Amino acid sequence: MLGIDACVFEHAISKHFEFRRFNNDHDIKSDRIFHCDGGTMVLRKTHVKELFEKMGKEMSGSTSSETSTLLRRPPRLGEEVYNAIYAQLMSLKIPPGGRIAVDNLVRELGVSQTPIREALSRLEAQGLVVKTHLIGYSAAPQLDKARLQQLYELRLLLEPFAAAQAAKSMSETTISELEAIDEEMRAISHEDARLAYGRFAQSDSKFHDTIALGSGNALIHETLARLHIHVHLFRLYFHSRATSDANNEHALVISAIKRRDHAAAERAMRDHIERSRVRFMAIFSGV
Repeated sequence: MLGIDACVFEHAISKHFEFRRFNNDHDIKSDRIFHCDGGTMVLRKTHVKELFEKMGKEMSGSTSSETSTLLRRPPRLGEEVYNAIYAQLMSLKIPPGGRIAVDNLVRELGVSQTPIREALSRLEAQGLVVKTHLIGYSAAPQLDKARLQQLYELRLLLEPFAAAQAAKSMSETTISELEAIDEEMRAISHEDARLAYGRFAQSDSKFHDTIALGSGNALIHETLARLHIHVHLFRLYFHSRATSDANNEHALVISAIKRRDHAAAERAMRDHIERSRVRFMAIFSGV
C-alpha cells in the first residue's frame, strides 16, 4: 500500500478535473480510492501509477503554463507576505521589542508558515527582526538618540560626496532610473496608510542606494548598504511629513545631478540630510 497526502492529491486532481467525472471517464473503481482515519488517501502502487498515467495523458492537451504551475505557490506570495510584515514593523503596529508570533501571522495573513518564516529571515538580515533561540522572533529595538546622531554624522561624511560624484559620472540611464524612483515615491497611495508608509521607506532606501552606486565608489555604496539606514529611520515614527518633505528635497538633488552640477548636488544632499536629521531628532525632544 502507498500513502499520499490527501490535500496534495486532491488538489492535483481538482485542478484539472471534476472528481466524479474523472472516475467515470477513466473507469477508476471507487474501491481503489478511500480515506483512512489519518486523512491520507491510500491506493495500491499499481493503481497510483495507472491513475497518474491517465492524468498525464489528459493533461497533455493543456497549455504548458497550466502544467508548470501545478501545485506551485503563487510567485509573488513571498514578496506580498514580506511587504505586509515589513509595513507592520515600519508603522509600529508591531512595536519595537514586540514578540512576533508566527501562528498569529498565519491566521492574520491567511498563508502557511513557510512564506512567513522566509519573510522573517529577510527582515532579520535587515536588522528589523531578532531571532532568539528557544524564544522565537521579535521586533528589533529602535535607534536611541546617540546612535541616531552617529548615523547622521556618518551620512554627512559620505552622502554629499557621493551625490557630487554621481553628478559627474552617473549614466543617463541611471539618472532616468532615479527619476522613476522619485515619481514612484510621489505616486504612492494606498487605502492602508501603513502599507503606503512601508513602500515609501523602501523606495527612499532605493533612491539613496542608486545615488551611492552611481558615485562609482564601491566602498561608499557597500558601507551605506550594510547599515540599512532608511529602514531604521522610518521606524522611529509614523508620520506623513517625513514623506512629503523628503520628496521636495529629492527633487533638488535630482535636478543638480541632471545638470551635472557637482557642487549643487553636494549642497542639495547635505541640506536634505540636515533637514532629515532635524525631523527625526525631534522625536527625542518631544516636538
